[in-house]
Amino acid sequence: MVPELAEERARLVELEMQILEAERTLAALRLQELVARARLNAYKYPVLTLPDEIIAEMFLHFVPEYPKCSPVAGPRSPMRLTHVCRLWRAIALAAPRLWRALSLPFRSSSSLDNLWLSRAGSLPLAICLQESDGDTPDFPAHVTALLPYLPQALCEYLEIGLASRVSDLPLIKSDFPILKHLDLSLSDIRPHGIELFNVPMLRSVVVEIHATHGIALPWTQLDTLSLYDITLSNCEDVLRQVTNLLHLNLELFVDDDAHDFVIEPAINLPYLKSFKADGERNMKRLLDSFVLPSLLQLDVAEDYLGKDPIASLTTFILRSGCKLEKLYVTYADSLSNTPYLPTFASVEEVHVLLGSWPDRSHLHLLS
Repeated sequence: MVPELAEERARLVELEMQILEAERTLAALRLQELVARARLNAYKYPVLTLPDEIIAEMFLHFVPEYPKCSPVAGPRSPMRLTHVCRLWRAIALAAPRLWRALSLPFRSSSSLDNLWLSRAGSLPLAICLQESDGDTPDFPAHVTALLPYLPQALCEYLEIGLASRVSDLPLIKSDFPILKHLDLSLSDIRPHGIELFNVPMLRSVVVEIHATHGIALPWTQLDTLSLYDITLSNCEDVLRQVTNLLHLNLELFVDDDAHDFVIEPAINLPYLKSFKADGERNMKRLLDSFVLPSLLQLDVAEDYLGKDPIASLTTFILRSGCKLEKLYVTYADSLSNTPYLPTFASVEEVHVLLGSWPDRSHLHLLS
């Protein structure tokens, strides 16, 4: 046993020497670590040396471009910038342009909304009151609670969107002196009353059939109008009032007995430059309802042109006396440009598509 113990004692001495060497190596490594950390702590990262104004300008590329609205929370919310560091929080909170466009879910609190909007200072605002899918809020009460917090004098773009069905929309008779764009998407609501006559800057409106029954707007001053989920007969009254319109977008649905419906006398929009018609594609004589002498761009589903699309387009152009520059025939039976190209050789651009044209004239600006 004695020789064996002697061997173990020698082995123990060897291990102790190896441990001592390892501890010396570890101590040297820890010293190098401290030196490296000191150098890093002394280094000023370039982004932190930039002027606050430059950093604030960079922040503007993080949020959606105005007037598209930022969500209260999430990846595109400016609130994310306030969570990075103390410096960025101070810069973000002091940058009014970050907070001038806000999408408010109906479950948000008025105090939070007011705080957010106050950060925009005196800048014009874009505000989107948008119900999220699956929400079932008391919409009228919530909107009524929010309205006092909306600085109407600064509101430049306003969108109210509702997905669920409720009985009514609260009365809105506020003045919006700098409002340029109004978007009302109200599902099956029939508004109790929306009267916006003191809106001298209003030029663009997006609205659907239920809202057209309960709103009073200065239609004659509009230059851009989008009507959707609407029949041609239901929008006739509005179309006869928008006499200064430059751009018109119709998203139609058609009653079973209205396939050959024609507005008489035809609606004359003397200044209209672009006209897009889409939706249910079984209104065979749509163009017979319009005279558009200044039209430059026409985007129309082929089904709207009836059994003889070429004859329908030719008659419309001759009746209107317009000089088309761009023609888009969508939802065509084939991708062949004949006989459109030979017939309309004077038109600079002729496009025939199986489906719809890409999102070229989408008028919902905020969301």
